Amino acid sequence: MQPLPPPQMAAGELRPGRHWYATAAAIAVVLLVMGVAIGVYRFSNVIDAVDTDDQFANGDTVTLRLEPEHEKAIWIKERGPSPDQMCGITGPGDPGLTDPGIDVFLTRNTTWNPLYTIHVPRAGDYKITCTSEGSSRYAIGDPGGLVSLGGWLILAAFLPMLGLGIGAAIVLVTAFRRRGHRKRLLAERHGSGGGHPAHPGPGPGAGRQ
Repeated sequence: MQPLPPPQMAAGELRPGRHWYATAAAIAVVLLVMGVAIGVYRFSNVIDAVDTDDQFANGDTVTLRLEPEHEKAIWIKERGPSPDQMCGITGPGDPGLTDPGIDVFLTRNTTWNPLYTIHVPRAGDYKITCTSEGSSRYAIGDPGGLVSLGGWLILAAFLPMLGLGIGAAIVLVTAFRRRGHRKRLLAERHGSGGGHPAHPGPGPGAGRQ
């Protein structure tokens, strides 16, 4: 007699539930979209980081409308920052200029370096004047250039990889645990006699001589 096949098992009986596969896909998609959005946003910002169309020279005073939540920087053209270069800012409250760190902004034939980051306490009109030994050109722009962009692009590339890694881990763990749960359920049903025919007992004349 052929043994009966193992009992069929509904997918809904197994744990963890299959909704974890959808969760894994959702995490991967969300982090992928976040990475692409960050990369595109930061790249579009750095293209116009410095207002090179509105330059000013040594001794010129420029008036800017500035706000605390929109940080700006002073950039210098074709010269790295040095102690010979000085800028001053006046306006409402106590505005200040700080070290911007290392960065660079490139046009087709010009290199710009950040000279100062501008900090203002409140929105208002501020006057900025810069001087240096030798001829220099300045422009106002955002604090981040290509170096800053590189850091953001690393993050933008890391997020999709993180999403794929987390998604793959959830899928593998879910599949492994569902397989183990299936084996346990089958073992319990086999142990209770499910799926196997009862073995016939001895006939009425068994044991008679």
